[in-house]
Amino acid sequence: MNQDIKTLLRDVVRNSGHITVLTGAGISAESGIPTFRGPEGYWSVGSKEYHPQEMATYSMFMQNPDEIWKWYLYRLGICQSAEPNPGHLALVEMENRFKDHFTLITQNVDGLHLRAGNSLENTFQIHGNINYMRCSHECSDDVFPIPEEVSGKAKGEELTETDRKLLTCPNCGKRTRPHVLWFDETYNEHFYHYSSSLKAAQKTALLIVAGTSGATNLPNQVAWEVYRREGIIVDVNIQENPFSNMALSSTKGYFMKEACSTALPAVLEALSG
Repeated sequence: MNQDIKTLLRDVVRNSGHITVLTGAGISAESGIPTFRGPEGYWSVGSKEYHPQEMATYSMFMQNPDEIWKWYLYRLGICQSAEPNPGHLALVEMENRFKDHFTLITQNVDGLHLRAGNSLENTFQIHGNINYMRCSHECSDDVFPIPEEVSGKAKGEELTETDRKLLTCPNCGKRTRPHVLWFDETYNEHFYHYSSSLKAAQKTALLIVAGTSGATNLPNQVAWEVYRREGIIVDVNIQENPFSNMALSSTKGYFMKEACSTALPAVLEALSG
């Protein structure tokens, strides 16, 4: 990390500026979690193979809830076997240091940031959390942990009648759904911190984007708000992407072309210097 970046980061700390970190699949990939946009995400139902963008929809869930639950329980097992990496741990230390001047916005549903030690209060899981479920009939806004007895299915493993009973709403007894934002759904505040994320962007002096390529709407809105207000944007990614282009075209931005597990500890060190 060059001296110019270090000076800029330390100015943020000196001025008590708000720091927002936006994370995506890249940081979790370094813990061994596939992005599920590649071959690992394809799912066969009968003779047809479905892509993640087809599986991760409310429409598909209504057509075939068992297959959707099988897919998500397989993904859940992979997520639960993964461990936070040094990039996750650096963000825990960042929150511990800057407290209310820190917000973590994550697109990841694996829950690794919370397992690493980031607080639920300052972590906006804008696409939900695969460890939880909620009523598919929306009898309430309650969110429930997925019972341990049904988690970690092998790929293609069928649901049992016991599984189906456990995957029901404790309030009304109807089927639950994974607590994730699907491709045919929209952001809201209660489940996905839509307004809170935009409010955080409006006060952000430093935005650190880590391991995401900007394929969804809300992260782009957050970045553009910081860009518009001439905040500092630092993009961490192993390849160029829309956020790195935004950072480099801004008045105060940098692109760190390296892994989150090495770059984020370096950013933390610079902020702490």
